[in-house]
Amino acid sequence: MNGRTEGRASGQGRVYQASGDQHIVEHHHHGPSWSGPDSVRSPALGRTPLVLRDRVELMETLRASVAPGAGGQVHVLHGLGGCGKTAVACALFAQATADGGRVGLWVNASDTTSLRSGMLAVAADRGATDGELTAARSGLRAAADLVWDHLDRSDRPWLLVIDNADDPAVLRDGGWLRSSPRGTVLVTSRQSAGRWWPGARLLQVGVLPRADAAQVLRDLAPDAGTAEEAEEIADRLGRLPLALTLAGTFLAHQVISPWTLTEYGQRLDIDLIDQGAVGLPGDSRHLVSSTWELSLDAVADQGLPEAQTLLRLLACWASDPLPLSLLAGLDLGADLPAGRVEPALRGLLDHSLTELVAGPPRSLRTHGVLLDSVARGTPAEQRGQLAVKAAELLLAALPAIPERGIEAAPFRPLAPHVLALLRRVSAGEGVDPAVVESAAECALRLAVNLHRSGDSASALAVGEQAVDLARARLGDDHPLVVRLRQRVARTLRRLGRYAEAETLARRTLADCERLFGPKDPDTLESCVILALVLWTDGREAEGAALMRRAVDGRIEVLGPLHPVTLRARYIILELLRGPELAREIEGAPALVRACADTMGPDHTITMGAELNHANALFYAGRAAEALPLARRAFEAAQRRYGPHYQITLASRSLLALTLAAVGGFPEAIAHMEAVVEQRSRILGPDHPWTGDSVANLAAFRSGVPSAR
Repeated sequence: MNGRTEGRASGQGRVYQASGDQHIVEHHHHGPSWSGPDSVRSPALGRTPLVLRDRVELMETLRASVAPGAGGQVHVLHGLGGCGKTAVACALFAQATADGGRVGLWVNASDTTSLRSGMLAVAADRGATDGELTAARSGLRAAADLVWDHLDRSDRPWLLVIDNADDPAVLRDGGWLRSSPRGTVLVTSRQSAGRWWPGARLLQVGVLPRADAAQVLRDLAPDAGTAEEAEEIADRLGRLPLALTLAGTFLAHQVISPWTLTEYGQRLDIDLIDQGAVGLPGDSRHLVSSTWELSLDAVADQGLPEAQTLLRLLACWASDPLPLSLLAGLDLGADLPAGRVEPALRGLLDHSLTELVAGPPRSLRTHGVLLDSVARGTPAEQRGQLAVKAAELLLAALPAIPERGIEAAPFRPLAPHVLALLRRVSAGEGVDPAVVESAAECALRLAVNLHRSGDSASALAVGEQAVDLARARLGDDHPLVVRLRQRVARTLRRLGRYAEAETLARRTLADCERLFGPKDPDTLESCVILALVLWTDGREAEGAALMRRAVDGRIEVLGPLHPVTLRARYIILELLRGPELAREIEGAPALVRACADTMGPDHTITMGAELNHANALFYAGRAAEALPLARRAFEAAQRRYGPHYQITLASRSLLALTLAAVGGFPEAIAHMEAVVEQRSRILGPDHPWTGDSVANLAAFRSGVPSAR
């Protein structure tokens, strides 16, 4: 009916046809002597669910409201479109009428006309005369007063469901929503703002738990696949009841060549989900692709058209919780000026298009199927602009040159959003390569931040996924793809996966030499990475030679005091052994002073130079000289990075080795025990660094200075 309601004479009474979630809803009134059933006595559903899955606690609360003697309560079920609010109301309606002895009354409130005609049919059901109804329709009597007068005087207790009340102003106009001791009112709405529901109890309806979501698919299509396959598809559908119902219905209606869940998953997109709307009216509430347009229209009608632009921006990211801090300072010009961001967000929240998640950090969570639908419907000319802004906001939250030892907590929540943005722009046709580059830069920064914070596993996951996504649009030879591969190689080494790290580092070095030349900064960085991998794997001479190449090249290209040059100069102190170390160690004090003068005495580069000076003295056989430097380096690292960071553990290990070398075994054992405990917990017992620490601890306990 597309929102239109018609009335026409029919026998002794009148017929009212309403839209909303209904097919055709007819309210027949045959005079006060008529006592037969009426359409308001049945839920007006597009499709009645076979079984209501989950909702156990919610249903317990609602059942109490229709228990014998209960009355005077108003409950509001609110949540995202498609979450099954109407299905919950239908389940309560069935129980209240079948088992509870109540009169069930169901009214559609999707628009003013449907609500008014439905509520007058309620009055007729509860005994209103033709004269009273005519007076209410003609405006001679307040229609809501008539309805509630008869509800208050009902001879039987009742449950009144007011469905699809997504615009509460429709209820407020005329005072349609009230309470009565004779019955219970249950409202379903996408509108979650408490100001619209004074005196009512608000109950949120969300997505289903994983197992229950999978069971919805199996209820509808029991032969399509296993429980595990159903769970996988349910996750991809965001466990949204509407999407699950449409998917299960589609699978159940394949006759000639039935699909399996696996085949469905291989073809899954928004259009395929909507094909499950078999036999339903052309109502956007029944289609995943358009159900949320109703809510956006309602937000726009409240004077917030900018909410659509904000939702389209959110659709550049993922459905995982999005830190609210990311939206600070957002300004999209005329489409979403800075001063309208807060009202637009409030509009989305009020209409259940997104929700707040308690922190830290305080976040927004938006359903994934909604985001995919919105992204698909975003005009092509707006996609690039929104993706650019999404990347700008992420880059502002990710330091380009992060400090070592920073907490990973601020960056982990950004990972799904960085990868979602890169995935969207990499897959989008006609997207400017510069937009893809911005998204790839976000991924590179995120991987660096996670690596330097000590979260190697997350850094590796981000790096590997970003390489695959970025190369699809930018190609293997793009500098950003090369730098992402460098980061992956670094992280593989940190995780003790030396063979994989070496393979990738060698390939990346060869690519850099071919693409950029032998002295390009990226080429020299690849030398550093491969040198560290080889040295860690026991090939010290080969690693030292590559590091020497990196030092000499950086001095020539960048100068001796550039930060990356200083870093390479102190790293080589760790790699050298024998006569080369003896020659290099004499310049170590000057290098430490140069780092302090250039970067500051408390900079991480200066701290790294001091640590490696102590390390060099120890391996040159000068443990007594190394001991005070090693102790100072450990104490500085503990203050700067905390006790669990890898640099702190490396400096503590060096301190233990130095103590043992000068005969201080009790203190050396205590320090090495702490290193073993931390490395076992953080890196795992099978990591090579953990194994080295265990071997050294055993040597100390045997009175031997070192196992190496």
